[in-house]
Amino acid sequence: MSYFILIRGPLGVGKTTVSTEIARILDGEHISIDRLLEEHGLDKGDEDEGCIPSKNFLEGNRIIIPDIKTLLDSGKVVILDGCFYHREQIIHLKENLPYHHYVFTLKAPVEVCIERDKGRDRVYGEGAARAVHWLVSRFDEGIVIDTAGKTLKQTVDEINSHLPPQIGKGE
Repeated sequence: MSYFILIRGPLGVGKTTVSTEIARILDGEHISIDRLLEEHGLDKGDEDEGCIPSKNFLEGNRIIIPDIKTLLDSGKVVILDGCFYHREQIIHLKENLPYHHYVFTLKAPVEVCIERDKGRDRVYGEGAARAVHWLVSRFDEGIVIDTAGKTLKQTVDEINSHLPPQIGKGE
């Protein structure tokens, strides 16, 4: 059974770590939207919007959707992670990927996200963490999971509890 999972949340909340682990458990394919934007020069902010404009995210969607369809058609589970702070991007993916899907919003207090960011190889900084946290927190989408005070296993188990029972259980 193929489907896609969208994991969204602020910088430093643990999206990539969680997504990578879920992909491992489900033998799925993990795609980082943030990495895709960077690879295609779409990760640049806009003076008017004060952040990466929605048109850049939509262009990223257009680039990756054919690959996602190929993976889904072959029976793979696809896990997408990114900030997804423009609702239009989520709607666009849902409209252009006619497959079953699950959406999770990971949350943690901004201070937790700032601390987690400091421990990464590539630190974005407090200002970026606060800005992205605010942008992502403007709306919730799908199932909301608070990652503060949880281990990776606890967070992954919580996500897994919402997925089809024949896949990824017992890990």
